[in-house]
Amino acid sequence: MQLRAVLFDMDGTLLHTAPDFVAVCQAMLGAHGRPAVAEQRIVDVVSGGARAMVAAAFDMDPQAPGFEDLRQEFLDRYQDHCAVFTRPYDGIPELLESIEKARLIWGVVTNKPVRFAEPMMQQLGLAERSAILICPDHVTRSKPDPEPLLLACERLGIDPAQVLFIGDDLRDIESGRAAGTKTAAVRYGYIHPEDNPAHWGADVIVDHPLELLAVLDRALCGC
Repeated sequence: MQLRAVLFDMDGTLLHTAPDFVAVCQAMLGAHGRPAVAEQRIVDVVSGGARAMVAAAFDMDPQAPGFEDLRQEFLDRYQDHCAVFTRPYDGIPELLESIEKARLIWGVVTNKPVRFAEPMMQQLGLAERSAILICPDHVTRSKPDPEPLLLACERLGIDPAQVLFIGDDLRDIESGRAAGTKTAAVRYGYIHPEDNPAHWGADVIVDHPLELLAVLDRALCGC
């Protein structure tokens, strides 16, 4: 079946969001009289969300007293700082141009709440180009459940078999496979040091966004 749409995970796939996460964590540490930590310590757990990043930055058990207050502070700070340093990965602008020239639909299916995801897409000039943005706010179950991808396909009026879903986490690939899409895993994203995309069962694995151009060419020609 011919490819009609490309859907992206957001953090670590479409956008390099870690610099803003790191900046927020370091600002919080300073405000609480704590020294800065190595940036990689935070980057390694970005895929785990706010809970994982705060736990890593403060070396704190999520069950410890006061942790929830820190997590909420992180979210509040991040809302004001979510698109300061964030940019599309190198190669993504060219990839999106190629997708649009091929008259394919593209959009985003993310576990990032809409209050962060929507402003980021708008500030980066991507909102008007993206056909759809699906966040946890729109579904009852987030990735790795297939519901977000199935909802995106339903709203786009596209068979999941005509979709390529691209992500940097096992949850993305599991969601895509369960929904019936083709899947691509990217090694350039926020992958935990102990994880390995080769074990996720994706249809293809790439090291750089521009490698996806060849993947799209093969899909479009039915190769």
